[in-house]
Amino acid sequence: MSFARPRVPLGLSARITAYPVHTSLIAYRPISTTARRLQAEPVHGHSHVSDTSGHIKSPRGTGSYSAVNEPDKYVDPYKDGPGALDKAANLFFFTEIARGMWLVLEQFFRPPYTIMYPYEKGPLSPRFRGEHALRRYPSGEERCIACKLCEAICPAQAITIESEARLDGSRRTTKYDIDMTKCIYCGFCQEACPVDAIVETQNQEFSTETREELLYNKEKLLANGDRAEAEIAANLHSDHVYR
Repeated sequence: MSFARPRVPLGLSARITAYPVHTSLIAYRPISTTARRLQAEPVHGHSHVSDTSGHIKSPRGTGSYSAVNEPDKYVDPYKDGPGALDKAANLFFFTEIARGMWLVLEQFFRPPYTIMYPYEKGPLSPRFRGEHALRRYPSGEERCIACKLCEAICPAQAITIESEARLDGSRRTTKYDIDMTKCIYCGFCQEACPVDAIVETQNQEFSTETREELLYNKEKLLANGDRAEAEIAANLHSDHVYR
């Protein structure tokens, strides 16, 4: 069976013309879109093939279909929407304005959500990503092993590392710079670090007056880690279940 889709005039319902295997030509079109009933009209004297449920049987009698089952048929999007009287009532009685005023009135008698920053501060998640820091072991030895995974994974290319081998065979960094003006605080560096050397603390108050102050070197990062080591260890311990 082949189907041909003719052009649809503006303002008219779409028609589907079916050409069965035999020479008979049967055209199906929706009669009433308001009642959602489709009825077949025979062209060459064939009997109706629509049933009492409003569905049209296929030309070969293999089944029935409706406008809901076929996406190319017209379906009224306002079928389950508000009626004309409801729309008119909302329009003339300004119900939207009344609902909005009632919402404002409810909030008027509730305590304010505003906090007096910086004297009051909201809670921060253990996963909050703020100012960067380099950590040390309890013995005082720096954790960074110069694997350069943080430098490789940084999407902003804000980290620059230089390293050298020590007499005992271990490698440590001689240069660890972070351009905080490039950093996007994605947290990839601390996730890639195998020894939890580079972390992002919960300090969010590190604004400066010049750009040069945001170019962190190794000494600056180690000082940040020494100052916030207790907080960093507590946050890592509370979040270790999910890491």
